Amino acid sequence: MMKQQVLEGETPMMKQPGCVHCDGGRLARRDFLRVGSLGLLGIGLGQYLQVSRALASQELAGLAKRKANACILLWLSGGAPQMDTFDPKPTSPFKPISTNVDGIQISDLFPRLSQHMDKLSIIRSMQTKETNHPQGTVEVMTGHRPNAGIKCPSLSTIICRELGPRNELPPNLVAPLPIKHSFAPYKDAYQSGFMDARYDPMFLPDPSEKDFELPDLTLPQSLTPEAIEDRREFLGVVDRLFRRKEQMAEFSTLDQYTEQALGMLLSPNVKKAFDLTQESDETKDAYGRNKVGLSALLSRRLVEAGARFVTVTGSPKSYADWDTHADNNKTMRESLGPVLDQTLPTLLEDLKQRGLLETTVVLVMGEFGRTPDINTQAGRDHYPDCWSMLLGGGGIEGGQVIGASDEKAAHPIERPTSMGEVFATVYKAFGIDYTKTYMTPVGRPIYIANGFEDQLGHPIPELI
Repeated sequence: MMKQQVLEGETPMMKQPGCVHCDGGRLARRDFLRVGSLGLLGIGLGQYLQVSRALASQELAGLAKRKANACILLWLSGGAPQMDTFDPKPTSPFKPISTNVDGIQISDLFPRLSQHMDKLSIIRSMQTKETNHPQGTVEVMTGHRPNAGIKCPSLSTIICRELGPRNELPPNLVAPLPIKHSFAPYKDAYQSGFMDARYDPMFLPDPSEKDFELPDLTLPQSLTPEAIEDRREFLGVVDRLFRRKEQMAEFSTLDQYTEQALGMLLSPNVKKAFDLTQESDETKDAYGRNKVGLSALLSRRLVEAGARFVTVTGSPKSYADWDTHADNNKTMRESLGPVLDQTLPTLLEDLKQRGLLETTVVLVMGEFGRTPDINTQAGRDHYPDCWSMLLGGGGIEGGQVIGASDEKAAHPIERPTSMGEVFATVYKAFGIDYTKTYMTPVGRPIYIANGFEDQLGHPIPELI
């Protein structure tokens, strides 16, 4: 029988006090807090803050033993070819090279990364079901296949819900918005599903673009901190008059959210976390002055400042660069390989030097792998039956290889691995009870570490 552990307060169909979705126009008096374009970035500032109190009270008994307090996901959108990257095969044009861990080889596309395999482990027997990008992204990000009746929360939103925010920073961020023009099919993969939008990520602009800044944390030139204080005084008068007409318990909570929102908007530490001008030219050059490199640099700054989960779009040009249906070998050699081999080792080195790798889980994966055979356009197509991923940091052991594939990387021949096992491993690193279930709106409990056939996934013992 599935263990049912229904979380207190997880009743998304019921109107909750202080819910911005239910209160409607009643919050109009506080609209001045929505500085910039929060709505365009996917979530309002107040939505982050309203969850703070609820999350803070849900620390698990064993949480003090955790090693991880943040996660960076380098998302290889489109799906990386396993035989050309981390599971080299004779059928690949790229040759295997030795790494700094005896017995572990990876593709010759990654000479720099090969010297950091003591920090990362490889799973070569990942197995999922979905063959299309949006559906595959949902499956890998949430651990559940898409379901029209139930939208499940993502790994990032569960971690942020369980641990709560730190240091006034939004806990869940994506850098940058993965796809600008047709993001709708992918949004369920990143969001909180039935838990409600308070746990959704904050989508950031592309840090490689000229004059990058975060409008949500930048006061308009016409609005100074002093003016904010004046408006607060005026707001106080309005509130006192309004409360005589309508007394509700939620106002005391809303006042706290107002204070927290102002603290975030005016906090020099929060603004500093997003400010890439604080980094030297040498550091920017090391990461790479492109979308992937500067997003990874920003992710390090954000977790260092207090963010819980940052997803970095690992595609140099467009959303699905790793979707190599044509010219796979050329694209891997000229673009994808060099960018990843520059950014990922630099991120690992930077985290290590700053003492952050011990507390920051690093995940490197896409929504599936690529076909073992080359197609008529010299490319590789979608392939969920067997693929590879990297993980390490935050107490997860590096220098390990989990599972194995056949001679063409077409099928697992040892230890097929589910997303639920990966999630359970990550949860254990964070001190989160991986056996926990959440109750859905239709009264069905689901595992937060959902393995094959909707059974509980367990941590991979060699890694944690």
